[in-house]
Amino acid sequence: MLPNVLSYGGAMMWVLLLASVAAVAVFIERALHLHRAQINSTEFLNGVRTVLKRDNIVEAVSICDATPGPVSHLVKTAILNRDQGRERLREALEEAGLAEVPRLERRLNLLATISQLAPLLGLLGTVLGFIKVFQRLEAAGLYAHLGQLSQGLWQALICMAAGLAVAIPAYAGYNYLVSRVNAIVLDMERAATEIVNIVTDPGDTTAS
Repeated sequence: MLPNVLSYGGAMMWVLLLASVAAVAVFIERALHLHRAQINSTEFLNGVRTVLKRDNIVEAVSICDATPGPVSHLVKTAILNRDQGRERLREALEEAGLAEVPRLERRLNLLATISQLAPLLGLLGTVLGFIKVFQRLEAAGLYAHLGQLSQGLWQALICMAAGLAVAIPAYAGYNYLVSRVNAIVLDMERAATEIVNIVTDPGDTTAS
């Protein structure tokens, strides 16, 4: 089935096939990365709080190093800058957060681009298919029959369908990943606020 579709769809089908492979690869890689990056920030901060109450800075840093994701990186930054004062600490956390967000959003623009370009590539394949139809009509004149035109028609229909088939899941996947990124950024903001309170007021035992 697939070889026939590729054959009828023409050269543009190979472009769309490569685009679909790239979209799937980006989605899987980003989904796995974001899955590892999202942790239970409340449980993690409670563990760090308990260690810091014992003034065990080394263990707190070790916990951060052993925990994946941007939240642990922010908490580690706060611990290492705990003696800089609240304002300087907030600045350090803001700088660390700005450095983490691009890592979360890496390659998402490629997925968005594929979702936008795929229908246009399909449309281009459709136009090329109709050009082939009219070339056959012009060459055959009154003697043209359906068999001579079918290849161009097949190309037009298959390319349009393929463009939409690539674009729709790519766009859905992009929106899903963006929602995951937004959830992690929200966790980062909450963790940054709480860790500032923890390291500047060690006696605070209020959990988030």
